[in-house]
This record gives sequence, C-alpha cells and structure tokens, in this order.
Amino acid sequence: MILFPAIDLLGGKVVRLARGRRDAVDVYSDDPLSVARSFAQAGARWIHVVDLSATFEEDEQACAANARAIAQICGVEGVRVDAGGGVRSLTAAERLMELGVERFSMGTALVRDAALAREVARRFGEHAVADVAAADGVVRVNGWREGAGIQADELVSSLAEMGFRHLVFTDVARDGMRSGIDAQAYRSIARTAGFPVVASGGIASLDDLRALAALGDDVIEGAITGRALYEGSMSIEEALACCASA
Repeated sequence: MILFPAIDLLGGKVVRLARGRRDAVDVYSDDPLSVARSFAQAGARWIHVVDLSATFEEDEQACAANARAIAQICGVEGVRVDAGGGVRSLTAAERLMELGVERFSMGTALVRDAALAREVARRFGEHAVADVAAADGVVRVNGWREGAGIQADELVSSLAEMGFRHLVFTDVARDGMRSGIDAQAYRSIARTAGFPVVASGGIASLDDLRALAALGDDVIEGAITGRALYEGSMSIEEALACCASA
C-alpha cells in the first residue's frame, strides 16, 4: 500500500483545511520544499500535492507561488508527485505535467464536462486520476463547495468507461478532521469502480492505515494523510513502515 503524505498549498504555504473549507485553514509551513524533502528523507516515494489556490480560483500571485512550489517538489530526488486542484481543462493538465508531476487528478470535470474527462483519460492514460469527493453519498464539486446532484456510486461506476484506472476517493465529512475512516466504504467504492482506490479523508492513526491495508491491494492502492503527520498523531516513518508491512 502506497503512503501519500499530503502537501496542500495555498499561496505557496503548506496548509490543511477542515472539510475543505477555505475559512478553516491551519498553516504548517511557508517552505513546501523543506516539507517535501523531510518526507523524502524519511523514505516517502510519493507525495500528494493539492493546489488549493487553483481550486479556489485565487489570484495570479497565489497560483504562481503554488506552481513554483510544485515544480520544486517535483525536483526532490526519489519522489514522484501526485497533484491536483483546479484541473478543469487540458491546458491545466498539461501545465502540471510540464511541472514534472507523475500523476494529476481531475474532479469537477468528471461531472460537469464528461467529454473533457474522457479526452484527458485517453490522452494521459496512467497519468490521469479520477478525483471523487462525497458527503453523505453525494458528490461534491468546485472545491467541494457545491453538491453535484449525483450519487458517488453512480459517478464511480462510470469511471472505467471514461478510461480512468486510478481513483482518489475523499470522504469530505472526515477530511482534515482526524476522525478515523470508514474502511468498508472504500471496499464498496473499489467494487463499484472495478479497480483499487486511494483512500483520503480522516486518516488519524496507524490503526486507520492498518484497517485500510487489511482490505487488500485489490481494494486499496494507497492512503493520503496530512494533518495526522503535521500534528504528531503518527510520524512519517511509522506511517511508511505500516504501509510497507502491508
């Protein structure tokens, strides 16, 4: 099971949000490169980066600071980057690939522009990741600010037909809350998708990672965690060892 330590970027700073709310921000560092290097030195081989400034369509200065940070993180030796946030066009996808990411995720367009999502999956193949976030079973889009009016199961069941083979699934109600996970929900999502899922939202402890790993690699490809690392619920070394032993 892959551990994806998370670096969420807002105007070039490393932050975490509570349930994706722009007004519930905790800042952990103003040096994303240093954070990425610390993850790499501990043994991380992937880093999950979210461009929140692009997600929230913030000003050019904030987005440019995040782009510089993403490029720097992509330059950290031995690390592959999975990035997302605000990918609503081919141009945005191409820009992330040019910055050096290995994978990028697309969320809102899965619902709002299925033709674009299919084209992205066709053009970028294994580099393209479907990013589905849901609250109470209903998909959230546009930085989780809006309900999409579609059930998560319905959207997830269409991803393989669109051409996607990777999925990040986020439980919005748990994200950034260190509230623990619903492991069986991920089993259901993976069964519906027809391929393994990267679990995101609420991972608070090594027990959560163990519960995900116990589902098997046909259900869970990896796990994203951020706040639990930044606030000391577990160390990056402990989390990596837990995932490796799985």
